[in-house]
Amino acid sequence: MEQRMMFWFVLLLLFSVKLALGVGYQDEFHEELFVKPLPSGHINTFFQFTTKWHYSDKGDLHHTHLAPRSLAEIFHVYSLRELHVSLTNVLWRYESWGYPVVEAGPGAEVWAWFDAQNDQNTPQRIDEQWRNLVATLSGLLCASLGFIDDTNTVQPHFTIRPQFYSSLPVNSSFVRYSTLPHEVVCTENLTPWKKLLPCGHKEGFLSLLNSHHIHVTNYHSLGIHVRQLSSARSPRKTLEIKQTVNLVYDQIVLGGKDWSVRKLFGQGLSGSCPLAESSKIYLDMTHCGHLDFSPPPENTVTSKRGGIETTFAVYDIKKEIPGRMFNLAAVRREEAKPSVTLASPPPLYAKRYILGVGQERGRIVTKIVNTHWAELNVIVQENIPWFVPIYLHTLTLKLANGQVIRPATIKYIPGRQRQRAYHLEVAFRLPARSTVEMSIHFDYIFLKWQEYPPDANHGHYLGSAIVAAQLPIARNFTAVPVDGSLFADSFNASRPGYYVQIRTESLLLTLPTPDFSMPYNVICLACTVVALAFGPIHNMSTKRIVILPKEAPKSLLATLRQKLGFAAKAKGQQETDSQSHEKSE
Repeated sequence: MEQRMMFWFVLLLLFSVKLALGVGYQDEFHEELFVKPLPSGHINTFFQFTTKWHYSDKGDLHHTHLAPRSLAEIFHVYSLRELHVSLTNVLWRYESWGYPVVEAGPGAEVWAWFDAQNDQNTPQRIDEQWRNLVATLSGLLCASLGFIDDTNTVQPHFTIRPQFYSSLPVNSSFVRYSTLPHEVVCTENLTPWKKLLPCGHKEGFLSLLNSHHIHVTNYHSLGIHVRQLSSARSPRKTLEIKQTVNLVYDQIVLGGKDWSVRKLFGQGLSGSCPLAESSKIYLDMTHCGHLDFSPPPENTVTSKRGGIETTFAVYDIKKEIPGRMFNLAAVRREEAKPSVTLASPPPLYAKRYILGVGQERGRIVTKIVNTHWAELNVIVQENIPWFVPIYLHTLTLKLANGQVIRPATIKYIPGRQRQRAYHLEVAFRLPARSTVEMSIHFDYIFLKWQEYPPDANHGHYLGSAIVAAQLPIARNFTAVPVDGSLFADSFNASRPGYYVQIRTESLLLTLPTPDFSMPYNVICLACTVVALAFGPIHNMSTKRIVILPKEAPKSLLATLRQKLGFAAKAKGQQETDSQSHEKSE
C-alpha cells in the first residue's frame, strides 16, 4: 500500500515539474522613476511600471503570469489593439513645466483602437463594444467612466495616432475617444490601480505611492496604457502594459529649496520589487549645478536628442543593499550664489477660454503660441457637448496682427441634441514666432429640468481641446519614443520629428438655469394655505358650542367643569352605587 502511494506521489511530482517547465512564461517587468527639478521651483516625479508579455495566440491571454489578467481579458474579449486610460487632477502647465512624459487631460480621458483585422468589428459592433469597454473599466478602476456614451464620444481622424504596428492603412473608424472633464481623482482610484501590478504595495517603487502624499500635489495623474506589438516577420505578439503616475510637487510647500525622496513621499525606498528585472531612478541634473546629491550617482548619461543635450544621473536600486533604506536627497551648496533659472518656453503651447456677454451667445477661443523659428503644422480637435451648439461658418483663425489664416483641412461632424456631440478638427500652418487665435461662436440653450446636474448653478464642463503638432526639435520634450518601451529608450533617440499632443484647459460654462427653488416655494405656500384653512374647519366640525348662564360668583372654568366634568362623574357614581346595591341584595 505504501509503495503504491509512493509511486503515485512520484508520478504526480514528475507531471507537475513537466507542466511547470512546459508553461514557459515569456514576460518581463520593469519599474522606473524619473525625477526632474523644474525651473519654476517644482519637482516632477514620473513613475513607470512596464510589463511586456510575449505570446503566440490570443487564447494565451487567459493564462497570465506578471501581466494583470483583467487587462489581458479586456484586450481579448473586446478585440483591442490599443487602450489608454488616464485620471488627472489639475492642468499641466506647459509654459513653465515643459512637456510631460505622458500627455493627459484634466478629468478622465479614454481612447481605444479596435482590431481592424477582425471581420466582426463593424461600426455598429464597435459602438457596442465601446460601451461595454468603458463600463468594464468603470468597475475596474472605481471611476465614473460609465457616464461615457454616444453623446460624448467622437472618432478622431487626424489627432489620435496609433502606437501599434499594423500593415494596414490607418482607418479612423476603429478608434473611439471620450472625456469626462469633471471626474475627480481620489484614493478609490489609486487602490485598484495598485492591484494591477505584480508586486505588493509595500515593495519596490510602489511603496512610495502613498495617498497622503499624492493627493496634496500641484498635479497628479494616473494612467494605464496597453498596446499590442506585432511584427509581420514573426507570428509571436507582444502585449505591453504601462502603468504611469505623474506628480508635481511644490518646493515651497516642502519647506525650502532642498528636497529628498523622504520629503516627497514621506518615506525612503526600502528596495526593489523582487519580480522586476530592472529598478532604476533617473535624475535630470542638467540645470542642477548648484545642488549636491546624496548619495552621489555612480553612473551618468549624457543624452543628445533633437539638438538638445541633457544629463541624467542613474541609480540602480537592484545594486543597493537589501533592507537598507534608500533616500535620494538634493542639498543646495553653501558657496552657491542665489540665482534664478530662466526657463525657455516650449516650442508650442496653448490657452483656451470663453468670451461673450450675457447668456444668449458666446465664443470659444483657443490661443496657440509658436515660439519656434520655423512654421509648424498644427491640428486642433474640439469635442463639444450636444448642449453647446456651435456654428461652423463662424470659425475664424487670426494672427495677432489681424491677418486671417486659411485652414488646410476641416473635419466637422455636427452634433444632435441628446444623441451626438459636435466634433471639429482643423489643420493649418502656424507661422514662425506667432500666435494664432481660433474662435467659434455658440449659443446658450435651455435644457429640460431633469438634464441639469445636482449642482446646476455650478455650471457644465467642456472637455479640453487637443493641439497636435510635429516638432522639429526636442526642447522640453521628455516622452518615450513610440518604438521604445522604457524611459532609457529616450536617451539619444533623435528623430526627424517629435509628435506632441497638448491638452488645454477644460472650460466651465454656465447655461441658463431655471429657478429650482420654485417648487420649494410652492410647497411652502400650499402647506401654509392648507394649514390656515384646515384649522378653523377642524374647530367648527369637532367642537360643540355650549351656552352658559351668566353667574357672577363662578368663573368660566368652574362652570365648564360643573357642566361637563362633574355631571359625567356624578352619573358614573350613580351607576356604580346601583350595581353595588343589586349585588348586596
